[in-house]
Amino acid sequence: MFHWIYRIVLLLLLMFSTQLIPAQTSVSSAAKMLVPVIAIKGAIGPAVSDYISQEIILANDRPQVLAIVLTLDTPGGLSSSLRMINQQILSANIPILCLVYPQGARAASAGTYILYACHIAAMASATTLGAATPVMIGGGFPGGQKAPEQPSEPTAMEKKILNDSVAYIRSLAQLRGRNEEWAELAVTEAATMSAQEALDANVINLIAQTPEQLLLALNGTSITINEQQLMLKFTDAELAYRTPDWRNQFIATITDPNIAYILMLLGIYGLLLEFYSPGIGVAGITGAICLLVALYAFQLLPINYAGLALLILGISLLLLESLVPSFGLFGFGGLVAFIIGSIFLIDTQQEYFQISRKLIFFIAMTSTLFTVFILGYFWRVRQNKVVSGAEAIIGANAIVMDDFFEQGFVLFNGERWAAISQQQLIQGQIVTIETVKGLTLLVSDKNDNNGKLNNED
Repeated sequence: MFHWIYRIVLLLLLMFSTQLIPAQTSVSSAAKMLVPVIAIKGAIGPAVSDYISQEIILANDRPQVLAIVLTLDTPGGLSSSLRMINQQILSANIPILCLVYPQGARAASAGTYILYACHIAAMASATTLGAATPVMIGGGFPGGQKAPEQPSEPTAMEKKILNDSVAYIRSLAQLRGRNEEWAELAVTEAATMSAQEALDANVINLIAQTPEQLLLALNGTSITINEQQLMLKFTDAELAYRTPDWRNQFIATITDPNIAYILMLLGIYGLLLEFYSPGIGVAGITGAICLLVALYAFQLLPINYAGLALLILGISLLLLESLVPSFGLFGFGGLVAFIIGSIFLIDTQQEYFQISRKLIFFIAMTSTLFTVFILGYFWRVRQNKVVSGAEAIIGANAIVMDDFFEQGFVLFNGERWAAISQQQLIQGQIVTIETVKGLTLLVSDKNDNNGKLNNED
């Protein structure tokens, strides 16, 4: 649902910006042949895949776009994000020219798959590619732990993931006519190559130092697009360096696991605070917004639902400790469940998509103090007897001023009140106020207490 909302907002912004551009500028821009340059720098996650996918979709619909230059400098990323990018590359109607750039960059792990998927694969000098083994197969352990000296035999699931990755990269190599054997080694043995080695082994098409050199080198060559030969002509083409818009920057921010984690907890505690101490709704509204944004971010991230269940259980136990003191039993159990659930919340061993351990322990301590002390305080205040208004009158005692039946007067808090009773009452009798109707009290003597108060101040 949120995906479509963002698409609609983006479309409206594009339509609005188009209306602001003068007609003369639009005509001159249409005459220029463009080659957008889009960059993948850093870990490949939901924000990167959304950005690259949208850029390819927009370029496919613009006749003045001749090709796309995709620059790579990445340590890898999420498999789901990688496959989304490759699906757009494989279905593109224009050439996607991949360049590992600048010097010193790398196309590791997921970057190797993207390099193989592109129509043209190029690398700058002093760059590397490879190490495409899935992380859970390659010995990555959470928390920076080292692999055991004698690793155990891979499980059936690990073999399944490994074989699927091998088949995937071999299919890309066959499609682009590149080295299949080395592609398999990159997955099974985490093999790596330098730019010159990749060129000699038919892993890439050429070496180019910059996007400008890449276009010059490819000018006049032919490639296959959708089973048709296409001559590349970049003589009059102009490079257009693209940057993520506000939407992509927003997605990149909220899909940071640490930010999404904090937003989720702010949302939960905001709603709880509104429930415990109803007010003007600031805590509730803020909490609802934070929780919805966090849920949108989590649907883009690999969530472990067992970890999420443990996290919710931990919060529930901490709340129970604040309501029903158990000498710390619920509180300790909630704290343990909260920490374990937070650690396993993100189902990946990629360090750049894991929640910081320091943040988890800090939030755990803060959450414990918040639920046990602050929410416990609000609950006790809420349970206190009301001392003002009609609620404070109901259930209180009053003194009958004169004998009466049905209608008369009683003394309550030093004030003379009109009263109604279906019982015969006598002067000085203590009665209980049942309800208030305007300025009249409905009273009764539930205990049949016919005693009189002593005349004391």
